[in-house]
Amino acid sequence: MSDHSLSNDQPWYKGISAYEWLVLIIASAGWIFDVYEGQIFNLTRSDMLQDILGVGPDHPDVLKYGDEFLGIFLLGGTFGGLLFGSLADKFGRKSIMIITILMYSLFSGLTYFSTELWHVMTLRFFVAMGVGGEWAVAAALVAEVFPTRARAHASGIFHASSVCGTWLATLAAIAVGSNWRYAYLIGVVPALLIVWVRATVKEPESWKQAHTEKAKKAGSFKDLLTTSPWKKHAFLAMGLAAVGLGTFWAVTVAGQDLAREMLKKEGHPDAEIASKAKFAYGIVQTIGGGIGLLMFGPISARIGRRATFILYHLAAVVMVPVTCFVPQSYTTLMVLLPIFGFFTLGMHAGYAVYFPELFPNHLRATGTSWGFNGGRILAVSVLYFSGWLKSQENIDLKVALTGLGSLFLVGAFLMIFLPETKGKELPT
Repeated sequence: MSDHSLSNDQPWYKGISAYEWLVLIIASAGWIFDVYEGQIFNLTRSDMLQDILGVGPDHPDVLKYGDEFLGIFLLGGTFGGLLFGSLADKFGRKSIMIITILMYSLFSGLTYFSTELWHVMTLRFFVAMGVGGEWAVAAALVAEVFPTRARAHASGIFHASSVCGTWLATLAAIAVGSNWRYAYLIGVVPALLIVWVRATVKEPESWKQAHTEKAKKAGSFKDLLTTSPWKKHAFLAMGLAAVGLGTFWAVTVAGQDLAREMLKKEGHPDAEIASKAKFAYGIVQTIGGGIGLLMFGPISARIGRRATFILYHLAAVVMVPVTCFVPQSYTTLMVLLPIFGFFTLGMHAGYAVYFPELFPNHLRATGTSWGFNGGRILAVSVLYFSGWLKSQENIDLKVALTGLGSLFLVGAFLMIFLPETKGKELPT
């Protein structure tokens, strides 16, 4: 076991046991494939919808159904996250993690056979259920296994591993080109992770204690939403996540669209535009986003969770219009996209760092899931509004993104009402 008695002035990684590192690796691996399942649709949806609808790349239905199916994905993640988060508090982290990984792997592979819009809609919903559930369980597991002094760093690394999922999806999308179906077969691979989970993961002692002392209340939404201060934390966390998730799908992923517009303006051929736009978003912007995710943990360990969230949100408000209107060439855009990604994506690591710290042992996965996945419900309205706004011929994409980016101000405002958890033990 690691030495949890080390002072806070020691390096955060000093004394961490081999098992604790292993838990972080397994949780991160599950999250990497979680993100792959979400991003592979974002990167292949144009080819997929053109194929299924039998239309060209500029047809308005491609953009319309693309954003609507992202809304379906958010709804599925909400339902699955709330369901499996509660079950993880009732029956343990290990068994529910196995079920969620199997779920998103299986339904991703079945997408290969989709020939109708309703096929895609249904399968994306079930994939999202697994994705939403797995994140909540893994985030709670990492927070419970690591000592207080190392928790922010470990949780930040866990969420930052999402970058690897985006890169994997980008490389897969580029490799398969217009043959989008093969990209979904790769999504079956994480099913192999189940063997590793079964062989190595143990239930955290804090969950065992809670299961013994508060078994009847474990995973109870009634207890979460009627007991102070947990009910306040739950609703504010949901609002905070709604801002991040809504702006991610409506604003952050639009880095690809900004690159596509710039390349069209410069007169590049269509085939080159598709691959370069994917590279700009999936690799270049995501490098900046990954650094932002990794830095959230160390920054929040130094200046606190609240100040770090506020910093990221306010910086994002500034960077959205800068990235939209300042670049006059593809090269200039490529310089700004990593900074844009740093702030608009980087704040997401805070959900893994902060949400498990807001809830007691018997409600940790439930509360964490309510915050992150419950936020998806509110984010759906942003997605549908975003799809409508971007499809309006009289509204420029850059203007639409700047307007949508103002939502980051809401996230900064919500943090005023949430507690500081830096240096504190997890609630019991």
